[in-house]
This record gives sequence, structure tokens and C-alpha cells, in this order.
Amino acid sequence: MSNGNHVSIIGNLTRDPELRFTPSGQATATFGVAVNRRWQNRQTNEWEEATSFFDVVCWAQLAENAAQSLTKGTRVLVSGRLDQRSWETPDKERRSKIEITADEVAPSLRYATVTISKNERRSPDGASAYGGARNASNEPPGGDPYYDEEPF
Repeated sequence: MSNGNHVSIIGNLTRDPELRFTPSGQATATFGVAVNRRWQNRQTNEWEEATSFFDVVCWAQLAENAAQSLTKGTRVLVSGRLDQRSWETPDKERRSKIEITADEVAPSLRYATVTISKNERRSPDGASAYGGARNASNEPPGGDPYYDEEPF
């Protein structure tokens, strides 16, 4: 990300991901992440703690994978960008919030193990992405530069 708007957090899900779909069929998932910070007060030698709460938004396949894989309490690493969203309440009050739009979400392996299950890649028309002709410009369908890239 060359625009300087990049954030990474490590914390625990505060609620199960909520999967929804836009009217055009695009998947989106939202969940909360609590990030704990602990330090020792130098004056009292007591341990102190603070918790910050972040709302996370995922889109497309990442949203579907997060909704299928994550549950409340899961420790995750989230990498993405900060976005500010504004709206008006029914009482005509202006509200806004800052949330993280995730590029990547991963389980933390510090306190748990995972089994990785690779999704079958599909083209936008639902056909298998392995094999088949590309369009005349040799660009992947939908303009996705990572269409044929193996994730691992």
C-alpha cells in the first residue's frame, strides 16, 4: 500500500463474523476485534491493562472464508486500511466511525493450531479457474491480477 494508510492488529474476535450480501451479490462480513495492551506502572509497580476495540470489514472471498472459519474468541491477525464511514440517523444526526477494511485475516498460531483447507478457485461465471481459455486481451476475467496465482 503506497498511500501510507496501512494498519495491522492482533487480537481476539468479540463476536462471530456476520456474513451479508450486497444487492449485486458481493459478500461482506463484519466482526469486532479486541486488542489488549498490558504494561507495568513504573511508579506503583502494578500491572495495568487497556483494551481497544476495532470493527473489521471483509469483502468477497475473504468475507466468506472469515465467516466460515472464525468464531468469537478466535485470536487473529488483521491487515488492511483504515476507512471512515459516515451516515445520518433517523433523527437526522450525523454519525461516523472508523473501521478496518481487511486485505488479509489470519488465525494466530501462538496459542492454537489450524488445519488449512484450500478453496477451489472459480472464475466469475462459476467455472473452475484451472484450465479454460482466457479472453482475447489475455487479461483474467474481472481484471483480477491474482486470478491464476496460487495462494500457497
